[in-house]
Amino acid sequence: MSKGLVLVADDDAAIRTVVNQALSRAGYEVRVTSNVATLWRWISAGDGDLVITDVIMPDGDAFELLPRIKRLRPDLPVVVMSAQNTFMTAIKASEKGAYEYLPKPFDLQEMIAIAGRAVSEPRVSPREREASDGGDRMPLVGRSQAMQEIYRVLARLMQTDLTLMITGESGTGKELVARALHDYGKRRNGPFVAINMAAIPKDLIESELFGHEKGAFTGAQTRSTGRFEQAEGGTLFLDEIGDMPMDAQTRLLRVLQQGEYTTVGGRTPIRTDVRIVAATNKDLRILINQGLFREDLFYRLNVVPLRLPPLRERTEDIPDLANHFLALAEKDGLASKQIEPRAIDILKHYRWPGNVRELENLIRRLLALYPQEVITAEIVEAELRGNDPFASSSPPETGDKPADIASAAEFWLADYFSGYGTELPPPGLYHRVLRQLEVPLITATLAATRGNQLKAADLLGLNRNTLRKKIRELDIQVIRSIR
Repeated sequence: MSKGLVLVADDDAAIRTVVNQALSRAGYEVRVTSNVATLWRWISAGDGDLVITDVIMPDGDAFELLPRIKRLRPDLPVVVMSAQNTFMTAIKASEKGAYEYLPKPFDLQEMIAIAGRAVSEPRVSPREREASDGGDRMPLVGRSQAMQEIYRVLARLMQTDLTLMITGESGTGKELVARALHDYGKRRNGPFVAINMAAIPKDLIESELFGHEKGAFTGAQTRSTGRFEQAEGGTLFLDEIGDMPMDAQTRLLRVLQQGEYTTVGGRTPIRTDVRIVAATNKDLRILINQGLFREDLFYRLNVVPLRLPPLRERTEDIPDLANHFLALAEKDGLASKQIEPRAIDILKHYRWPGNVRELENLIRRLLALYPQEVITAEIVEAELRGNDPFASSSPPETGDKPADIASAAEFWLADYFSGYGTELPPPGLYHRVLRQLEVPLITATLAATRGNQLKAADLLGLNRNTLRKKIRELDIQVIRSIR
């Protein structure tokens, strides 16, 4: 007995054959076509329990066909296939009411599993809405399999208020994902408010989150609104949630459970309508075992977990990312340049400890500091080799450059001690070594951010006032703008 009739449309004969054979072996009746006109004729006649269609065909576009299908047969599930594996393709498929989005190439067993769900549990499509953006904006970039999975998860979450927990190393784009979820979701007309737990003094986090009343504590001269109130009707992004102190965790848990909070020093509960997206580069389960993070809060936040892969796990995305950052830098006023293919190959073999953020900073630095119209492999290789902020003029000329902060400190210590034999060096060693580390690190960060001290402070994990103080004290030259 047939499990149902599947209508397959794709202008690639090989794909039609493979999909036909796979579905037939799985027990489905299958009809295949290479054009939109035939597909629409079958659908109009009431045929088919499921449609699997490519986006682009010679006589039409599946995204143009989807609204017509939903008006005529709202219960007919449509699975969209596409080789244009971008974030916007996944989002557009969701917005137009597709049951599922399958990026090419796809796993046949996964396709069969999707067909099984679609046929056995058909659903009415979400309310159609037009894309809020023009379509040329690309909030997330990458065609790797890892990014395809992220696109599909986000597309499913757009029209929900489910809490999302984003994990990943620093620089992988956690806030970018949170913003994409907001900007293309049901709350896009509301505010997007972000707060970084690691950047706020622990005794001020509750006030920052929930606001405070006048006189609630020393220095509270007026009433202040918190981030929950600022994000009302929109999305609140809690970055570095692992750095939230336990008292604030307890209050946050109460908000998630009861949907209300009180300001610091206040007594009247305030109802809240905010979607929570949390992020961390730490393993919260380890923090739970150490007694530093509430287990019940973890499960409240981890409704939908989403791991962002480090760049070294998706190096096939580097060409797209590099071109994307070239275009962004050009819009910001930097010169228009190209990167030769050999240079791209070098980028693909680098480890990228700073992930996507490090790649973007490198691209901006290449455009700002090199006059050549084409960035060559030799330039990129030299820049990556010298991309060690700890390699100042003070270390000895022999030996390898230090690879990280710890080895850099050992490097300079060995140098200092080598000049004094068995005697201790003169007092002040700590500050001299620290200066050797700080000056090139802050200088490199300011160069990468084109003198933007706010961005530089965020990258360094410093308060902006602290960074300004260090710039003055260390007499660091700031490049205000580069044209």
